[in-house]
Amino acid sequence: MSRTGNDRVGDIDLRLLRAAVEATGEAILITTADLDEPGPVIVYANPAFTKLSGYDAAEVVGRSPRFLQGPATDRAALDRTRAALKAGEAFQGEALNYRKDGTTYQVEWLITPVRDAGGRITNWVSAQRDVTDRRAFEDRQALMVRELHHRVKNTLATVQAVLNATMRSSVTMAEFSKAFGGRILSLARTHALITEDEAQVASFEGLLRAELDAYDEGGRITLDGPRLKLPSDLAVPVSMALHELTTNALRHGALGHPGGMVVVTWRIEDDPSGPWLAWTWNEHDGPPPTLPTREGFGTRLLNKILTAQVSAEVDIDFDADGLRIHVRLPLGRR
Repeated sequence: MSRTGNDRVGDIDLRLLRAAVEATGEAILITTADLDEPGPVIVYANPAFTKLSGYDAAEVVGRSPRFLQGPATDRAALDRTRAALKAGEAFQGEALNYRKDGTTYQVEWLITPVRDAGGRITNWVSAQRDVTDRRAFEDRQALMVRELHHRVKNTLATVQAVLNATMRSSVTMAEFSKAFGGRILSLARTHALITEDEAQVASFEGLLRAELDAYDEGGRITLDGPRLKLPSDLAVPVSMALHELTTNALRHGALGHPGGMVVVTWRIEDDPSGPWLAWTWNEHDGPPPTLPTREGFGTRLLNKILTAQVSAEVDIDFDADGLRIHVRLPLGRR
């Protein structure tokens, strides 16, 4: 640009340029050209930068932008920035900076050189924006995609196991179709509950209600326990167990009898290894339970899948007035 007056660059008044820079929402820093310590030195910071960093302009002018960095700042990102600037190139990148109050923010910057008539770099101009929320969202999305891949893989394995077990325990094609269809629908309901929650978890009570609410006529179903969220790797096997217990109660237990009732209670137990979920499935006022003549799919699921997949402890009692199932499973390690 050609200089046409002390306060003009080309046809633009420098006061207008300054007003534009100070009005923009982008944080702007202008530094000296020297890259080696103690440089570069900040010579100008606009109001958007002071708002972003918490520092007044007087607190930053004369200091190197390095003072904004801290222990969690990625040194590799800074090295890439320095390498580009040393080559005289503009550079766009990100880094973690520290505000005056000690909090951190992820900053995206575009640093460009300012050259004199001879091509020598005299200053660097850095336009910056806070991308903390965007980066957190992107990281969350990436995590959810990884969890989804993991869940899909586990689900396909679960479907295969359910298919094989249903085929072994079914006598007729109609019996197979009904049993397998019910189990897949239960699995689908569970995944719907998990997917609807941003944290990809399902409440234990929600899993119970998904299976039992349809049969809660006249107070036949009682649920009692604290609010509890289960991650997907626990929710899926637990929901399958609840589906089998519900199906069994309809065919052979309390829900197949007009006066039968189901009471499910649960609590969180402290353990040196971490919290455990303890829950009891209690059927009463139905037909007297009979010991199975062979191990059905539901029993295999309770005794093997729950035990193998979630390290559960399962105790099955065929009491005189109904079935009692006691389950304990670890919720996580401290």
